[in-house]
Amino acid sequence: MTNFFALTLIFAGLLMAAFAATSSPSNGLLLVANKGEQTLGLIDPTAGRQIAAVAEGGVTGHEVAASPDGKRAFVPIYGNSGVGMPGTDGSELAVIDLSERRVIRTIAFGHGVRPHCAVFGPKDGLLYVTTELDKSVTIIDPQSLKIVGSVQTGQAESHMLAISTDGRYGYTANVGPGTVSVLDLVARKTVEVIPVAEHVQRISITPDNRWVFTADTEKPRLAVIDTATNKVGRWIALPSTGYGTASTPEGKWLLVALPNANAVAVVNLATLQVVQTISVPPAPQEVVIRPDGQFAYVSCDQSHQVAAIQINNWSVKLIDAGRGADGLAWAK
Repeated sequence: MTNFFALTLIFAGLLMAAFAATSSPSNGLLLVANKGEQTLGLIDPTAGRQIAAVAEGGVTGHEVAASPDGKRAFVPIYGNSGVGMPGTDGSELAVIDLSERRVIRTIAFGHGVRPHCAVFGPKDGLLYVTTELDKSVTIIDPQSLKIVGSVQTGQAESHMLAISTDGRYGYTANVGPGTVSVLDLVARKTVEVIPVAEHVQRISITPDNRWVFTADTEKPRLAVIDTATNKVGRWIALPSTGYGTASTPEGKWLLVALPNANAVAVVNLATLQVVQTISVPPAPQEVVIRPDGQFAYVSCDQSHQVAAIQINNWSVKLIDAGRGADGLAWAK
């Protein structure tokens, strides 16, 4: 009996170790789209390391969204090129179970649309995905995993999407046209197309829904769109051309990736001026702020890393990711 009891304890210990190895950290996961290897990286932010890489099953995912319950990830499969460039036209979205760490379903758009940025509606729980070649945002029910509607943007290359906290309005950065489309997500129609610059990239909105930001990729400046007037109200001068942006939850800071400067600019949202720049590895792309506001995570494409920036002192720690680290999302 003694030997049997000992063997039972050993077996139980092995089971617990195996479960621990495959379960997600209780304090949340950072998800990263590793474009260079067509995987979704799962990063334990406390341990500061990538704990798994899930094959997406397609070429290639640029962005990722996490379901509100933190159980699934949604990765649009864009294609093998950049926005506006020749290449394949992605036509599906991969649904990944984060506990099983595998693709459990693909959602087909029916034809090549280059799906790119996926964002959950904060009120209706629907998934909104930019579908560039259709000049639209496609709406998916994440429960049935079926397409339930779309909103036309009226512009080509609607690449990135931001949604107001009340879920009423969506804003797309239309790269080649250099515009921002304002979408009424309830009525499912375009209400305004805002001229911004010759060429724009990325987009974000402040927590109070007052301002929308998009970067002029040809000049070192960030457009500040007043959502009350749907016009560019002012510009923020940057040390270098900007890219991804994100505001801290309390609305004090805006972080701006500066790919050509290997840095992140910190903007004071009270004054709309850059107050600091933080050095990060080459080619920072996207910025996501942890829900508790303690850290900002910045994907760094060329170094295959994510920079974790501690907000209270702007210190930086580096986390190894996969090749071509780009889109980020937080899964609770």
